[in-house]
Amino acid sequence: MAAYIFVLSVGLFAGMISGIIGTGSSIMLLPVLVYSFGPKQAMPIMAVAAVMSNLARVLAWWRVVDWRAFVAYALPGVPAAALGARTLLELPPHLIDISLGLFFLAMIPLRHWLKQHQFTLRLWQLSVAGALIGFLTGIVLSTGPLSVPVFLAYGLSKGGFLATEAATAVTLYISKVLTFRELGAMPLSIFLQGLLVGSSLMAGTFVGKVFVMKLSEANFQRLLDLLLLGSGISLLWAALH
Repeated sequence: MAAYIFVLSVGLFAGMISGIIGTGSSIMLLPVLVYSFGPKQAMPIMAVAAVMSNLARVLAWWRVVDWRAFVAYALPGVPAAALGARTLLELPPHLIDISLGLFFLAMIPLRHWLKQHQFTLRLWQLSVAGALIGFLTGIVLSTGPLSVPVFLAYGLSKGGFLATEAATAVTLYISKVLTFRELGAMPLSIFLQGLLVGSSLMAGTFVGKVFVMKLSEANFQRLLDLLLLGSGISLLWAALH
């Protein structure tokens, strides 16, 4: 019971952070789930919770979704995420921890490199990004630090960015959940745990909407880097001990 209370408390805070900066819930919560349930269970639990978290962001900003960008990104991203999920289930648990940890740490310099070069994307390039990031989402789950600069480079901002990025993420994570279910990695107990964790993320997301317009760009970048650094180190620590 203490473990569940801790997980739900982190989920509430993670949902609030995600509601503010557009990503971060999986980055914060996944190490806690890995520690509490192990990597093989943590990934499907987080996949269900991520569907709910992103759905909350869509509901909070429904009127400003860019549906053209959504279709362009999600159409190739959904089958790519399913392929990535199949790849994930073939990996040993300790390799998952190490891969996730290294991925999160690598996102710190990569994000800043993308921002420094001020890339702008067209609609067809958004589709290419959707396929690549969709596959990575299937494997490592949290690719928000990659999708954030992609949608910003397309020209979206604030509510429109939060809503559109979340809408595409919902479709990718549903694809991943269905793949887990098809391959026997999503029994009812895991699904219910995901719903429970997801409810705390949803609550936090609606709280975060209150603060979304008040966060400066500099603080946004610092907060995201801290999340990536802390989660990356904690996952590598879990894998090596």
